[in-house]
Amino acid sequence: MLFCALVIPTIQSCKKYPDGPEFTLRSRTERVSHAWDVENYTINGVDYTSTVSNYTETYTKQGAYSYSWSLANGSGTWTFQSSDAQIQLNGSDAQSSRTLFILRLEDKSFWYYYMDGNDRHELHLIPN
Repeated sequence: MLFCALVIPTIQSCKKYPDGPEFTLRSRTERVSHAWDVENYTINGVDYTSTVSNYTETYTKQGAYSYSWSLANGSGTWTFQSSDAQIQLNGSDAQSSRTLFILRLEDKSFWYYYMDGNDRHELHLIPN
């Protein structure tokens, strides 16, 4: 019982993001460092996934970020902030920066949202 009392709170505290994972041996940087495709895209809860077909985001371990879409391309840098609960993008498009609020960061899924004025844009990404 002593073992459970010590281990269970530790495992539960490993959960960093609202939608998981509970526990992982891979670092957050390793998990985000992929090319990602959009599985689902919503604005204020309304599905806009069909409008972003062929959209890809790429994050490298060295902190480079890029996106590619049939309508536009861009690049910049990324860094974790707020105790790794957010990602700060810089120089990625016409905006000088954007903050991504991480909901899930696993090997096979990366979910986040960002705010554009009062609009909440939520993306669910899967490895490319």
